Amino acid sequence: LILLIPPSWDLTAKGYLFLYFQVLKGFDYSSPWKGQQQMYKLDIGWPKIPEYFTGQTFCVAVDSLHRLVYVGQRGDNVPKVLVFSEEGYFLYSWNNTVEMPHGIFVLNTATDSSVWITDVGTGKYGHTVKQYSPSGKLMQVLGTPGNAGSSLIPLQFDQPAEVFVEESGDIYIVDGDGGMNNRLLKLSNDYKEIWLTGTNGTGIGQFNIPHSVTVDPFGRVWVADRDNKRIQVFDKVTGEWLGSWSSCFSEDGPYSVRFTANYKYLIVAQLNINRLAILAAPPVGSIGDCIMVNTVQLADETKPHLVDVDMKSGAVYVAEIGAQQVQKYIPL
Repeated sequence: LILLIPPSWDLTAKGYLFLYFQVLKGFDYSSPWKGQQQMYKLDIGWPKIPEYFTGQTFCVAVDSLHRLVYVGQRGDNVPKVLVFSEEGYFLYSWNNTVEMPHGIFVLNTATDSSVWITDVGTGKYGHTVKQYSPSGKLMQVLGTPGNAGSSLIPLQFDQPAEVFVEESGDIYIVDGDGGMNNRLLKLSNDYKEIWLTGTNGTGIGQFNIPHSVTVDPFGRVWVADRDNKRIQVFDKVTGEWLGSWSSCFSEDGPYSVRFTANYKYLIVAQLNINRLAILAAPPVGSIGDCIMVNTVQLADETKPHLVDVDMKSGAVYVAEIGAQQVQKYIPL
């Protein structure tokens, strides 16, 4: 085992020996993933002017096509949606009909782009999933604004947590963030129910605060089942349960789940331990066991809530409600 020590490090023989044993202690010969080098570094220059974050930053979404980053924040008398360039320059903000953003998603199609927001407010705009133009024009409202509903009615939400929209227009919604609903819903591009699964509980296919949802290219839907401390996976065509992971989340449940640009890994935010977990994505047709490849430890009280990945550059953006900022991590 060879230790490569930068020349600038002034280490005694005891220091070298300590480092040697620390590396040995952290090396697990049983797993090909263990012992990997750091995979991401913080971009300290993003954004250029952090003072534009004036509220609690709950969510972030990347428009990889147009190189834009959308941030949803909460607070009194603050703009609810901020738009930045990929380089970190503030561009503009909008505020209409957004009360308490929880999740945000950008959809690019061959002809258009749109921004989807889940709103968990209790006022006249809340309990909805809404589609906006990139400039903030309201285009579509799913749910009954201001009215929480039961799972008996597909489009009656109670604190919907996050939305994921495929290029086909199919919509996946996890509902809700602490309300009476604990379910995963798939809608067609004309907003008709395709399938709905989940009730409150700890069993297979049940949820306790389904908090984040994403879809892989292999026909699988991944849900961060937050308070059950697991990720559950479903078939995107039928809604059939395919498997779950819990072994990686004994310390804290998953708050956010997103794939890296090459779909080799999943990035999972763990809010209470201020950490990003990097998990090995399983091959087609097999969920298998959870394998934690690497982690990114954030500062204390940062509280990473939701993340998104630039599917071109691979950069990871983290919305941190404790630090009230969004940070950008660049793959190494």
